[in-house]
Amino acid sequence: MSSHTADAHVIDPAGGCPHALNARLRSQGAVAEVVLPGGVPGAVVLGHDALKEFLAHPDVAKDARHFPGLHDGTVPPDWPLRVFANAQGMHTADDADHRRLRSLVGNAFTARQVARLRPRVEELTAGLLDDLDAAAAASPDGVADLRAHFALPLPMSVICELLGVDREHRGRLHHLSNTVIVSTDTTPAEVMAAVRELVALMGTIAAARRAAPGDDLTSALIAARDGDGDRLSEAELIGTMRLMLVAGHETTLNLISNAVRALCTHRDQLALVREGKASWSDVVEETLRWDGPVSWFPFRYPTRDVSVAGTVIPRGTPVLAGYTAAGRDASAYGPGADRFDITRRNGRNLSFGHGAHYCVGAPLARLEAGIALERLFDRFPDLDLAVPDAELPYQRSFIGNSVQTLPVRLA
Repeated sequence: MSSHTADAHVIDPAGGCPHALNARLRSQGAVAEVVLPGGVPGAVVLGHDALKEFLAHPDVAKDARHFPGLHDGTVPPDWPLRVFANAQGMHTADDADHRRLRSLVGNAFTARQVARLRPRVEELTAGLLDDLDAAAAASPDGVADLRAHFALPLPMSVICELLGVDREHRGRLHHLSNTVIVSTDTTPAEVMAAVRELVALMGTIAAARRAAPGDDLTSALIAARDGDGDRLSEAELIGTMRLMLVAGHETTLNLISNAVRALCTHRDQLALVREGKASWSDVVEETLRWDGPVSWFPFRYPTRDVSVAGTVIPRGTPVLAGYTAAGRDASAYGPGADRFDITRRNGRNLSFGHGAHYCVGAPLARLEAGIALERLFDRFPDLDLAVPDAELPYQRSFIGNSVQTLPVRLA
C-alpha cells in the first residue's frame, strides 16, 4: 500500500447501507485501501479471519502517537475524524495504560453485575412499551417511531443511571454523541463545537458527582486509584465517561433497531422464536453478525509494516475495522452468509471486537437487546414496519449502521 493508489476506495462521509459496498470490496481481497474523508489515506480490514487476526495482532496499536500523519502536518488540524484519534480513554490506550483504565470500569460490567441490572432493564422496558403504545395511539395514522420511543431511551436510561447522569442531560447527550461519533458527514466546525460542548457537559456531570458521590460508575471512577495511587487524569476521566456513554447507548440502539427490521422482513424467523424453535439470544447474535450496529470503526495503527491476509499495511496507517463486512464473509459463514438465519451455529461473531479491546459492555448490550425484543414482540406480536425497509432513511455515517427513524405499526 502506497500513500494511496488510484483504485483506493474513496469513502463517502454520508455512509448509507454498507452491504453492497462490502461485498464488492471483499471480492477483491480481505483488506482494501481507502481514502478517508479529508483525503487521508487509510485501510479497512473486511474479511472475518483477517479482521480477527488484525484485532489481536501484537504489532497493532490504538494510541494515535503511532499515526505520524496526525502530528507532522499531513492531516489538517480540523480533520473531522481527529475526534476518534485524539480521545483519551481505554479505547485509545495500549498495554499497561489500557489494562489500568479497563480494570477501573470492568467491574461494573461483569456477568454478575450485569445480571443484577436485569430487573431494572425489565422495568424500564415495560414503561417504554407503554410510551410506544401511547405514541402510536396519539398518531393520526397509528404509526410511532420505535427508535425515538423505545430503542433509544432504553439503553440511554440504563447507561445514564449506571454513570449517575441526571435525567435533564440525556436528550442533549444523545444529540451531541450522535453529532460527534455517529454522523460522519458533519462539517469540521460542527464536530469541534459538539466536542467542546460534550466535554463541558461531561465535566458538569463529573463535578456533580464529586460534590455528591453516589453508587454510580462516575463516582467510582473519581474515587478510584490504581496501584501507584494515581487518580485518573481529568482527560482520562472525561474520555472514559464519554466512551461509556456513547458506546453504551448508540450501539444498542442500532442493535435493537436492526433486529426489529430483520424480524419484520423475515417473519419466518420471528415464527421460529414464537414456536420455541430458537431463542431471543439467537436473534441478537444473528443480528450482530448479519447487520451489526457498527460498520467501519476507527482506528488502529500498525506499529511496523504488518501483513494481513497477504496484504502489507504500512506502519502508521489509520485502519478501520470492517465489522459489517466480516459479518457476511462467506469464507467464514458459508454460501448463505447473506441470509438472515437465526438457527445458524457458526460461533461468535466479531461485532463486539476481539482481543484485548473486546467490548467491555457486550454482556449489557446483549441483556438489553434480548429483553427489549422479547417484551416488544410479546406485547405487540403483529408489530410491523410502516414503511418498506428499503425506503427507510439510512444513518448518514460509515461508522454507525442503522436507519435514522423506524416507523412501526403496533397491530
